[in-house]
Amino acid sequence: MVRIATPWKSLGTQAREHRAQLGLSLRVTVAALLSFVLSHLLHVPLPLWTVLTAVILTQVSFGKSLKATIDYLVGTLGGAVYAGAVAALFPHANEIALAGVLAIAVAPLALLAAINPSFGVATFTGVLVILVPEITHVSSIASAFYRVLEVALGGLTAVAVSFLVLPARAHALAIEAAAQMLDLMARSLPELLNGFIQTHDAAAIRHIQDGIGQALARLEALVAEARHERISLLAAEPDPGPLLRTLLRLRHDLVMIGRAAAVPLPETFQRRFGPLLAQVANSAADYLRRSGEALAAGRDPPPLDAAEAALDDYADAFTAVRREGLTRDLPIDTVERIFALGFALDQLRQNFRDLERWVREAVAGR
Repeated sequence: MVRIATPWKSLGTQAREHRAQLGLSLRVTVAALLSFVLSHLLHVPLPLWTVLTAVILTQVSFGKSLKATIDYLVGTLGGAVYAGAVAALFPHANEIALAGVLAIAVAPLALLAAINPSFGVATFTGVLVILVPEITHVSSIASAFYRVLEVALGGLTAVAVSFLVLPARAHALAIEAAAQMLDLMARSLPELLNGFIQTHDAAAIRHIQDGIGQALARLEALVAEARHERISLLAAEPDPGPLLRTLLRLRHDLVMIGRAAAVPLPETFQRRFGPLLAQVANSAADYLRRSGEALAAGRDPPPLDAAEAALDDYADAFTAVRREGLTRDLPIDTVERIFALGFALDQLRQNFRDLERWVREAVAGR
């Protein structure tokens, strides 16, 4: 029995860890089947394009599906109208004439897609409108009409399925991504601050900063999708934009600290600042980690007292060093790094206060 239970337990764990991917798989399958059935009920000539459209536009979140569908419909409508008009105005009874019409249709649509990404599918649509009549033996106007109908049917199916079948809201995914980014910054900050005491591998520091940058890029995309949800659903959730901007400023703080810590401080300053920086690293990392946990769990933000006390201790020591004139005989680049560290930690304090406020607002909105 134990041997049987263990694989089932492992399978259950894997399912919980990949529930978002499993939900997407189910939604895509339902969208494909539903669009196929609707195509046959409405006698659409090429159900293939309806099904492909539904599969392509069924995304991880409802907000992303909605945005993708709008862009796809806009691009399809523009490409179909233009290519249909070109095909109707320019006769193309032979292959040479057909090639010329294809060039006239594709060139402007490709330029439009390059200028405005929302029309990215317009070129593809134009090609279909020009060439499909050669296969299905329908008129160019009918080809354009059916192309718009296929995409509209597939897009509406994708949006409906994304909204009704195990819906994944972009707002919830954005909150989860923000919590993950806070945890990543909590793990990175002590290592970055340790660069003032020990020599670090530059490649390792770049890897840390790149990882935080990728987490921020994912969060930015989800926040954009959440805005589409709020507009379309008149949702009551608070705008995650301020939280995103706070995390962006925290990322800038970590970038500044990483650059200032490229070379360890002189030994005298290591002895003076080392214990204080260790205290800042531990308390600030703990605050970032617990803030992420509070955000994910829907709890109030953790107290900021310990982190502010550590930052106050460092600020007092930094003020004492300046008052004693200990930086006067140092090289310019070393002085710049010491002052950059002080500025970055002061900004960190301000951004922690903003983080506390936005975490509380996000939790209250939920």
